[in-house]
Amino acid sequence: MTNISLEYAAPAPELRDYLSVFYEFRADVPLFEDMERADLAQIRFMLEGEGELTFADGYTQKVPPILIIGPTTGMTRAVGKGPVRLFGAGLLPAGWGALMGIEASTMVNRLVDATEIFGKGLHQVAERMRATTTLDELVEIGNALAKELAKHADERPFAFTRIVDNWLASDFSPDVEDLVIASGLSRRQVERNCKRLYGAPPKVLARKYRALKAAIHLAKGEADLHDLVVEGFYDQSHFIREIKHFTGVTPKRIRDDLPTLARLTLKRGELAGEVVPIIYET
Repeated sequence: MTNISLEYAAPAPELRDYLSVFYEFRADVPLFEDMERADLAQIRFMLEGEGELTFADGYTQKVPPILIIGPTTGMTRAVGKGPVRLFGAGLLPAGWGALMGIEASTMVNRLVDATEIFGKGLHQVAERMRATTTLDELVEIGNALAKELAKHADERPFAFTRIVDNWLASDFSPDVEDLVIASGLSRRQVERNCKRLYGAPPKVLARKYRALKAAIHLAKGEADLHDLVVEGFYDQSHFIREIKHFTGVTPKRIRDDLPTLARLTLKRGELAGEVVPIIYET
């Protein structure tokens, strides 16, 4: 649909431990409805329009003008009254730990008004964003905001999250014991840190990223269903259940008729080389 667009840009190099990608979404329609797959935490500025999100557990929240969405563990239904224009960024687990001051597990499948965390000054930032006409201008403002927020970071858990991200990328179905060994921490410490930064224990993370990677391979035609089932799932029924749970659509629809948002999300692959592989591979 030409009246719906989603464009991506990489954050400044010094912010790439905090943020995944910037994006601008536009929907020049009176009503937009679609599904968002399980994803990282997000910070978003609703520059035009209004909407609501219904999370995987059925809980619905109205979208405030500036919001933070915690990590999601399943499909989220998005409804927007348009025209809609929003600018956002994925908040990496290290970025969450450095900037948020609360455990990610307390915000799973929920959103909060971002001004409650970062202050009312965000409204002035949003006004500058509304006056822009290009993604480059938005990214410049987004980079400046993120750099300012990073100055006040209480911690920078980059070492641990790099280990976890490498573990998630190492295998289609990585073994939790390998993560424990790589981290040098006890299993209990690893579980606690994953919940604090990623919002979920390692086993759930492995399931989530396995399903997302499989969905990307299927959507791009890089692997067929049989090969994906053999590589990481018990059987075809398990494969279908996991893919549908984390993406909201069946493997058949991913292969044959991708929903609008899912199709547009594939454009993140164009940032290969500018962001870490786990971002564009999932």
